[in-house]
This record gives sequence, structure tokens and C-alpha cells, in this order.
Amino acid sequence: MKAHRHTAHHLSEIPPGTIEAISIDCLIFGLNHGELKVLLAKHAEGISEGKWGLPGGWVQEDESLDTAAARLLKELTGLDNVFLEQLRAFGRVDRFPGTRVITVAYYALVNQEDYHVAAGFSASDVMWRNLEDAHGLIYDHDEIMDFGFDRLKHKLKHEPVGFNLLPEKFTLLQLQEVYEAILSVRLDKPNFRRKMMKMGLLIPCNEKQKNVAHRAAALYRFDPIVYEKLKDQGFVFEM
Repeated sequence: MKAHRHTAHHLSEIPPGTIEAISIDCLIFGLNHGELKVLLAKHAEGISEGKWGLPGGWVQEDESLDTAAARLLKELTGLDNVFLEQLRAFGRVDRFPGTRVITVAYYALVNQEDYHVAAGFSASDVMWRNLEDAHGLIYDHDEIMDFGFDRLKHKLKHEPVGFNLLPEKFTLLQLQEVYEAILSVRLDKPNFRRKMMKMGLLIPCNEKQKNVAHRAAALYRFDPIVYEKLKDQGFVFEM
């Protein structure tokens, strides 16, 4: 039986063809001009109508968890072709009112400027919100967001992040801004540059910025071979 497309979060409203005890929630971090934001959806129906939370909904019986996550994200926010990584399952007994529901959270980090968001499906609105202003969400979504943010910071310290966040050619200051936004710290410029260059991750383009009001900075690009090697082997970035 083909599932009726619906994401109401109430047992009596769970449509046929979906799995009653499992839901999906998508935690999407967006980087925009050195600011880290999170994508939120406003529910248009069900017990959470009018409230903000992470984009998500029910898993259909005939789809995998990965497929459900990609589908729900696209239908609710318009985001497509986003690499979603499974974060973990959240199953506190009282996390959902009225019945027992376990949610599987996915997360991603994207360049906000590369995506246009538009509310759809059972969302009445979607918006990027600064991370520090995003709390007060439905259910245990604050907990999911905080856990995902900690995971993102840990990931940045142990593997390279940046291919999808920076243009092909970028300055060391732009790369530093990525680290500062995610780690929520101010980094010493000479020390940061020394560490980055020591990794062998960056290749000088032998070019400088053009059409900038300030002094033009040198441009770099990632070495894809070293990038993949560091991704597989890992490293430790100490502040």
C-alpha cells in the first residue's frame, strides 16, 4: 500500500504505510559569511502546529532510512543533493508525547549561499537561524542540535572540512573563518596559518584576490589527494 504523504506527529494521525515507532530528523548547519546557522521548519499541522523544530517526519515502510532523510529534507525545505550523515538515534522514553517514538537524526554542513530554501509539504515556513538563538525547539530537538554541534566541532578537529564550504580558490583568512565559526573561538592568525601549511593540505595558486577594497591576499586550493588521505587517517588540530 502506498503511503499517504503526511508527517503529522501524533499517533492517531500516523498515515498507513509508515513505521509508527521511527521518525527522521535532519540537522542542517549552514555557514554564511563566517556565521554558523541551523535550518528550522515551522510545523503546519499536528500537535506541534505553529512551532519550530528540525525538518523531519515518518519513515515509509518501503524506503531506507537514508532515502527517508533525503526525501523529507527536500519536501519540507527544498534542499536537494545534500550529503547527509547519520548522527545517531535518540530514544528517550518521554521524548515524544503520547507514544514511544525513536528518531534517527542525520546532519550535514553546507554553504548556505549554495541553497535556496522553500517551505513545502507539512511545513508552513523554513528559515536559517543563528545557532545561539535556535533553542526552544519541539520535543528533544534542542538535545539533537547540541549533540550534533559537538560532533561537528570534533569532526573539524580530526579531519579536513571545507571542500563544500569554500570556493575552489580561497584565502587563508576565509579558511580560518570556517574554523572560527564552527569552533566558536578566535584563532591566532600566524599560528593557524602555520598549522595549515604544515599539513601539506593547501596548494598555492600563485594568484591574489581581485577587485577587493583591502590589500589583496594570496589564494590557495585544497590538494585533493592529501585531503582524502587526511580524511581517512585523521589528524589532531590543536588550538
